[in-house]
Amino acid sequence: MQTITEPRTMQAWADATRARGERIALVPTMGALHEGHVALIAEARRRAKRVVVSIFVNPTQFDRRDDFERYPRTLEDDAARCAAAGVDVIFAPSPRAMYPEDFQTAVEVAALTAPLCGKTRPGHFRGVTTVVTKLFHAVRPHLAIFGEKDWQQLAVVRRMVADLDFGIEIVGVPTVREADGLALSSRNRRLTPDDRAAARCVPRALDAAAEMAATGETRPAMIVGRVEMEIAACPRARLEYAEVRDPETLEEVEEVTAPALLGVAVWVGDVRLIDNRLLAPAEAERESARAARGGSRAGIEPGASDGPAGSMEAERESARAGRRGPGASEQRSARSARAADGPPGSFGGHDR
Repeated sequence: MQTITEPRTMQAWADATRARGERIALVPTMGALHEGHVALIAEARRRAKRVVVSIFVNPTQFDRRDDFERYPRTLEDDAARCAAAGVDVIFAPSPRAMYPEDFQTAVEVAALTAPLCGKTRPGHFRGVTTVVTKLFHAVRPHLAIFGEKDWQQLAVVRRMVADLDFGIEIVGVPTVREADGLALSSRNRRLTPDDRAAARCVPRALDAAAEMAATGETRPAMIVGRVEMEIAACPRARLEYAEVRDPETLEEVEEVTAPALLGVAVWVGDVRLIDNRLLAPAEAERESARAARGGSRAGIEPGASDGPAGSMEAERESARAGRRGPGASEQRSARSARAADGPPGSFGGHDR
């Protein structure tokens, strides 16, 4: 494994690698790596010959100076974790290398950046899309891997790549969680022991909301109200937002009759945590369970196929299952499917 700190050196490595016909996968990070990042690296290894992990704490995406200064920086530990995971290159540029003194350019996506985090973190996504663009130009990857915990970021990057014809495949990987359901995040290490215990209210609120949708509640206001109640019950936590949105467009939904995204931001002490859950309406839950049982009875894994179309559908179903998270309704559907005839297919692929 080698470490590269200059964009032009990174480009030269990428050009030579491409000339050999080898696929490059990029895992963009801000360091302080954890098992969630390891899952991204594993997916990158599965899809490409060469894996690059970028480690850069990007100053332009922080809306508060103190948050930027306190963000954990653990490059030595990160390098050891990358080496153990089979990474080929760490790209760790300095702020000056990424943003020279006369830097004047920004890349911005419009509508998708307006709701959710965009409302409370002005300029955040402009910083994200600008730095991701620069990382793409430096690493020149065939594909890039992002976690679904930052669902809005993933949607914004996908839109940017499509609109600007980058020709890079963007892959989302399901959220990795602690045993108690808290989504892994580099910011978790800033939680005090008491705040870490209090942070359990976040996955608890998402589970409660998912259960409501799975058992027939279709009104976003009622679902959000349940989230508000769960967070309010924890005196150390403060809800910044909870919104039900279309998973693709991030527009508001009037009724949860199809899978819908529930996104939340919660302050626990002085640490801001974000998370999400794909709400599966009751009928969608039943359809998924029926599909799992039907595939098992046919003697194949649900969604399996010999052709590319079947593979793509299986991958989409796996992603959908991953986005749902470990809500009680999913667990119940998975148990029902297993009891019926055989393996549950995409159930259980979520939130490793």
